[in-house]
Amino acid sequence: MSTVVLHNVVSLDGYVAKLDDDPGPLFDWYFNGDRPLSAQDMADPEPGGLRISQTSYDYVRPMWDSIGSTVIGRHLFDITNGWEGKPPAGDHVVVVSHRPKPEGWHPEASYHFVDDVTAAIATARELAGDRTVAVAAGDVGGQALALGLVDEVAMDVAPVVLGTGKPFFGPVDGQHLLEDPHVIIQGDRVLHLRFKVRR
Repeated sequence: MSTVVLHNVVSLDGYVAKLDDDPGPLFDWYFNGDRPLSAQDMADPEPGGLRISQTSYDYVRPMWDSIGSTVIGRHLFDITNGWEGKPPAGDHVVVVSHRPKPEGWHPEASYHFVDDVTAAIATARELAGDRTVAVAAGDVGGQALALGLVDEVAMDVAPVVLGTGKPFFGPVDGQHLLEDPHVIIQGDRVLHLRFKVRR
């Protein structure tokens, strides 16, 4: 059965973006290395492509390759335009939304619109098979954690304090215990951490 991982880049004070959705310097580490992150970048490097340190590559590339489906909220879908139907990782995207997929939007893309977080995780697990389900941190990710649907929390911690912004765990108002981190990797301007959720 698939593992459900709540994941995102996060500031030291717990935010995934500023209030205006600008990530600020949170993603700087994606561009400060000499190892292209994607196979396409390796074959045909482009200026501005994702290039990270070898240490981060050795963690991120296998993690991304393990993803079968990703669960996101409608807001992230809207601000990225669903990455034009090409998920950054995995083969399928499940969007939690009360609105349907925009008419005529990339009909070939494996994007599924579900109006409930529990149903979205179930759909993503079915689509992922034995591969990982990644849940984008923020409101939807926090709801999934609060519902007991998350197995692990993965954080790429950037050394920045944003002061205010969109919280990693959304509006979670209860206590949730995690195990000690089983992954601690120091990259260049990022610390990769991974925790199992205590049951």
